[in-house]
Amino acid sequence: MQVTAQNWPYPRWIAHRGAGKLAPENTLAAFRLGAQHGYRMFECDVKLSADGVPFLLHDDTLERTSTGTGIAGEQPWSALARLDAGSWHSRSQAGEPMPTLDNIAAFCQRNGLFLNIEIKPSPGADRLTGEKVADAAARLWQGQAVPPLLTSFSVASLEGAQATQPNLPRGLLLETLWDGWLQTAQRLGCIAIVCDHTLWTAETVAQVKAAGLRSASYTVNDAASAQRLAVLGTDGVITDRIDLFAPAV
Repeated sequence: MQVTAQNWPYPRWIAHRGAGKLAPENTLAAFRLGAQHGYRMFECDVKLSADGVPFLLHDDTLERTSTGTGIAGEQPWSALARLDAGSWHSRSQAGEPMPTLDNIAAFCQRNGLFLNIEIKPSPGADRLTGEKVADAAARLWQGQAVPPLLTSFSVASLEGAQATQPNLPRGLLLETLWDGWLQTAQRLGCIAIVCDHTLWTAETVAQVKAAGLRSASYTVNDAASAQRLAVLGTDGVITDRIDLFAPAV
Protein backbone atom coordinates (compact mmCIF):
# COMPACT_ATOMS: atom_id res chain seq x y z
CA MET A 1 0.00 0.00 0.00
CA GLN A 2 1.02 3.61 -0.45
CA VAL A 3 1.47 5.00 3.05
CA THR A 4 0.60 8.68 3.41
CA ALA A 5 -0.30 10.97 6.29
CA GLN A 6 -3.93 10.35 5.38
CA ASN A 7 -3.47 6.62 4.83
CA TRP A 8 -1.59 5.91 8.07
CA PRO A 9 -1.53 2.21 9.06
CA TYR A 10 0.86 2.28 12.00
CA PRO A 11 -0.16 1.60 15.62
CA ARG A 12 0.18 4.33 18.23
CA TRP A 13 2.67 2.52 20.50
CA ILE A 14 6.19 1.77 19.26
CA ALA A 15 8.85 -0.20 21.15
CA HIS A 16 12.17 1.68 21.22
CA ARG A 17 15.11 -0.30 19.81
CA GLY A 18 13.08 -3.48 20.15
CA ALA A 19 12.37 -3.68 23.87
CA GLY A 20 13.62 -0.45 25.37
CA LYS A 21 16.10 -1.27 28.12
CA LEU A 22 14.76 -4.72 29.04
CA ALA A 23 16.93 -6.52 26.48
CA PRO A 24 20.07 -5.64 24.51
CA GLU A 25 18.94 -2.87 22.19
CA ASN A 26 18.69 -3.38 18.44
CA THR A 27 18.88 -7.18 18.62
CA LEU A 28 16.47 -9.94 17.68
CA ALA A 29 16.28 -10.80 21.38
CA ALA A 30 14.87 -7.33 22.01
CA PHE A 31 12.35 -7.66 19.19
CA ARG A 32 11.21 -11.01 20.53
CA LEU A 33 10.71 -9.58 24.00
CA GLY A 34 8.83 -6.58 22.68
CA ALA A 35 6.56 -8.86 20.71
CA GLN A 36 5.96 -10.98 23.82
CA HIS A 37 4.73 -7.80 25.53
CA GLY A 38 2.21 -7.34 22.75
CA TYR A 39 3.93 -4.61 20.76
CA ARG A 40 3.18 -4.58 17.05
CA MET A 41 5.55 -1.82 15.94
CA PHE A 42 9.25 -1.40 16.61
CA GLU A 43 11.85 1.31 16.16
CA CYS A 44 15.46 0.42 15.36
CA ASP A 45 18.66 2.11 14.18
CA VAL A 46 20.26 1.03 10.90
CA LYS A 47 23.67 1.93 9.51
CA LEU A 48 26.08 0.48 6.93
CA SER A 49 29.10 -1.73 7.38
CA ALA A 50 32.23 -0.83 5.42
CA ASP A 51 31.10 -3.21 2.67
CA GLY A 52 27.57 -1.83 2.51
CA VAL A 53 25.55 -4.26 4.63
CA PRO A 54 22.68 -2.54 6.51
CA PHE A 55 22.75 -3.63 10.15
CA LEU A 56 21.36 -2.54 13.50
CA LEU A 57 23.42 -0.29 15.79
CA HIS A 58 22.75 3.05 17.44
CA ASP A 59 26.19 4.46 18.19
CA ASP A 60 28.93 5.40 15.74
CA THR A 61 31.28 3.26 17.80
CA LEU A 62 31.04 -0.32 19.01
CA GLU A 63 32.19 -0.16 22.61
CA ARG A 64 28.94 0.58 24.47
CA THR A 65 26.79 -2.24 23.11
CA SER A 66 29.19 -4.89 21.83
CA THR A 67 32.55 -6.53 22.35
CA GLY A 68 33.95 -4.60 19.39
CA THR A 69 36.01 -1.42 19.31
CA GLY A 70 36.23 1.53 16.95
CA ILE A 71 33.90 3.00 14.37
CA ALA A 72 31.39 0.40 13.26
CA GLY A 73 31.01 1.75 9.74
CA GLU A 74 34.71 1.26 9.05
CA GLN A 75 34.52 -2.51 9.59
CA PRO A 76 33.26 -5.19 7.18
CA TRP A 77 30.19 -7.19 8.05
CA SER A 78 32.27 -10.36 8.36
CA ALA A 79 33.97 -8.79 11.41
CA LEU A 80 30.83 -7.18 12.86
CA ALA A 81 28.89 -10.44 12.61
CA ARG A 82 31.28 -12.12 15.03
CA LEU A 83 30.75 -9.60 17.85
CA ASP A 84 28.77 -10.23 21.02
CA ALA A 85 26.03 -7.60 21.28
CA GLY A 86 24.31 -9.04 24.34
CA SER A 87 26.74 -9.58 27.20
CA TRP A 88 27.01 -5.84 27.97
CA HIS A 89 23.34 -5.99 28.96
CA SER A 90 23.22 -9.19 31.03
CA ARG A 91 24.78 -12.62 31.32
CA SER A 92 21.62 -14.26 30.03
CA GLN A 93 22.01 -12.37 26.73
CA ALA A 94 25.68 -13.20 26.17
CA GLY A 95 26.42 -14.20 22.59
CA GLU A 96 23.52 -12.30 21.03
CA PRO A 97 24.70 -11.01 17.63
CA MET A 98 23.96 -7.75 15.89
CA PRO A 99 21.28 -8.43 13.29
CA THR A 100 21.21 -7.28 9.71
CA LEU A 101 18.21 -5.41 8.36
CA ASP A 102 17.45 -8.59 6.41
CA ASN A 103 17.14 -10.49 9.72
CA ILE A 104 14.78 -7.91 11.20
CA ALA A 105 12.67 -7.74 8.05
CA ALA A 106 12.17 -11.50 8.12
CA PHE A 107 11.18 -11.44 11.81
CA CYS A 108 8.71 -8.59 11.34
CA GLN A 109 7.10 -10.06 8.26
CA ARG A 110 6.72 -13.54 9.73
CA ASN A 111 5.01 -12.05 12.76
CA GLY A 112 2.93 -9.34 11.10
CA LEU A 113 4.84 -6.49 12.76
CA PHE A 114 5.44 -2.89 11.69
CA LEU A 115 8.83 -1.19 11.64
CA ASN A 116 10.27 2.31 11.99
CA ILE A 117 13.81 2.33 10.62
CA GLU A 118 15.89 5.20 11.90
CA ILE A 119 18.63 5.80 9.34
CA LYS A 120 21.73 6.27 11.51
CA PRO A 121 24.68 7.13 9.27
CA SER A 122 28.29 6.79 10.28
CA PRO A 123 30.24 10.08 10.10
CA GLY A 124 30.45 11.33 6.53
CA ALA A 125 28.13 8.68 5.09
CA ASP A 126 24.80 10.44 5.44
CA ARG A 127 23.46 10.43 1.90
CA LEU A 128 24.92 7.05 0.98
CA THR A 129 23.34 5.46 4.07
CA GLY A 130 19.98 6.97 3.18
CA GLU A 131 20.22 5.60 -0.35
CA LYS A 132 21.36 2.11 0.62
CA VAL A 133 18.97 1.66 3.54
CA ALA A 134 16.03 2.82 1.44
CA ASP A 135 17.01 0.48 -1.39
CA ALA A 136 17.31 -2.42 1.05
CA ALA A 137 13.94 -1.61 2.63
CA ALA A 138 12.26 -1.47 -0.77
CA ARG A 139 13.77 -4.83 -1.69
CA LEU A 140 12.97 -6.52 1.61
CA TRP A 141 9.38 -5.29 1.84
CA GLN A 142 8.53 -5.71 -1.84
CA GLY A 143 5.05 -7.16 -2.06
CA GLN A 144 4.32 -6.57 1.64
CA ALA A 145 1.17 -4.74 2.62
CA VAL A 146 2.82 -2.04 4.76
CA PRO A 147 6.38 -0.79 4.22
CA PRO A 148 8.58 0.50 7.05
CA LEU A 149 8.62 4.16 8.02
CA LEU A 150 12.08 5.63 7.35
CA THR A 151 13.14 8.40 9.73
CA SER A 152 16.36 10.29 10.40
CA PHE A 153 17.84 13.33 12.09
CA SER A 154 20.03 13.66 9.00
CA VAL A 155 18.51 15.73 6.22
CA ALA A 156 21.10 14.33 3.79
CA SER A 157 20.09 10.76 4.67
CA LEU A 158 16.43 11.55 4.01
CA GLU A 159 17.39 13.23 0.74
CA GLY A 160 19.16 10.04 -0.28
CA ALA A 161 16.15 7.92 0.65
CA GLN A 162 13.81 10.25 -1.21
CA ALA A 163 15.96 10.20 -4.33
CA THR A 164 16.27 6.42 -4.55
CA GLN A 165 12.94 5.19 -3.15
CA PRO A 166 10.46 8.09 -3.24
CA ASN A 167 7.47 5.85 -2.54
CA LEU A 168 8.72 4.74 0.87
CA PRO A 169 7.24 6.80 3.74
CA ARG A 170 9.61 9.17 5.50
CA GLY A 171 9.67 11.14 8.74
CA LEU A 172 11.96 13.91 10.01
CA LEU A 173 13.45 13.37 13.47
CA LEU A 174 13.99 16.48 15.59
CA GLU A 175 15.83 17.11 18.83
CA THR A 176 15.12 20.85 18.60
CA LEU A 177 12.79 22.92 16.45
CA TRP A 178 15.49 24.49 14.30
CA ASP A 179 14.71 27.21 11.79
CA GLY A 180 12.84 25.83 8.79
CA TRP A 181 12.13 22.39 10.24
CA LEU A 182 8.58 22.15 8.93
CA GLN A 183 9.47 23.48 5.48
CA THR A 184 12.37 21.02 5.31
CA ALA A 185 10.08 18.12 6.18
CA GLN A 186 7.71 19.18 3.42
CA ARG A 187 10.56 19.51 0.91
CA LEU A 188 11.69 16.00 1.80
CA GLY A 189 8.20 14.65 1.18
CA CYS A 190 7.91 13.52 4.79
CA ILE A 191 4.58 12.31 6.12
CA ALA A 192 5.52 12.65 9.80
CA ILE A 193 7.49 14.66 12.31
CA VAL A 194 9.04 12.58 15.10
CA CYS A 195 10.49 14.71 17.89
CA ASP A 196 11.48 14.85 21.53
CA HIS A 197 8.14 14.58 23.31
CA THR A 198 8.74 17.81 25.24
CA LEU A 199 8.63 19.78 21.98
CA TRP A 200 4.97 18.99 21.37
CA THR A 201 2.59 21.73 22.42
CA ALA A 202 -0.89 22.63 21.23
CA GLU A 203 0.78 25.08 18.83
CA THR A 204 3.35 22.69 17.34
CA VAL A 205 0.80 19.90 16.95
CA ALA A 206 -1.54 22.34 15.20
CA GLN A 207 1.28 23.43 12.87
CA VAL A 208 2.04 19.87 11.87
CA LYS A 209 -1.62 18.96 11.40
CA ALA A 210 -2.21 22.06 9.30
CA ALA A 211 0.67 20.95 7.07
CA GLY A 212 -1.03 17.57 6.63
CA LEU A 213 1.59 15.60 8.55
CA ARG A 214 1.48 13.10 11.41
CA SER A 215 3.11 13.66 14.81
CA ALA A 216 5.09 11.14 16.88
CA SER A 217 7.31 11.33 19.96
CA TYR A 218 10.43 9.81 21.49
CA THR A 219 11.20 8.60 24.16
CA VAL A 220 8.11 8.53 26.37
CA ASN A 221 8.68 6.61 29.59
CA ASP A 222 6.16 7.96 32.12
CA ALA A 223 2.38 7.94 32.25
CA ALA A 224 1.98 11.70 32.69
CA SER A 225 3.88 12.43 29.47
CA ALA A 226 1.94 9.77 27.58
CA GLN A 227 -1.35 11.24 28.77
CA ARG A 228 -0.30 14.77 27.80
CA LEU A 229 0.54 13.60 24.28
CA ALA A 230 -2.79 11.79 24.00
CA VAL A 231 -4.65 14.96 24.97
CA LEU A 232 -2.67 16.91 22.38
CA GLY A 233 -3.77 14.42 19.72
CA THR A 234 -0.38 13.12 18.60
CA ASP A 235 -0.21 9.95 16.54
CA GLY A 236 2.73 7.87 17.75
CA VAL A 237 4.62 7.18 20.97
CA ILE A 238 8.06 5.55 21.08
CA THR A 239 8.81 4.08 24.51
CA ASP A 240 11.41 2.14 26.45
CA ARG A 241 8.77 1.11 28.99
CA ILE A 242 7.21 -1.83 27.24
CA ASP A 243 6.60 -3.18 30.75
CA LEU A 244 4.60 -0.10 31.76
CA PHE A 245 2.46 0.72 28.75
CA ALA A 246 0.02 -1.72 27.18
CA PRO A 247 0.43 -1.16 23.44
CA ALA A 248 -3.28 -1.47 22.68
CA VAL A 249 -4.07 1.57 24.86
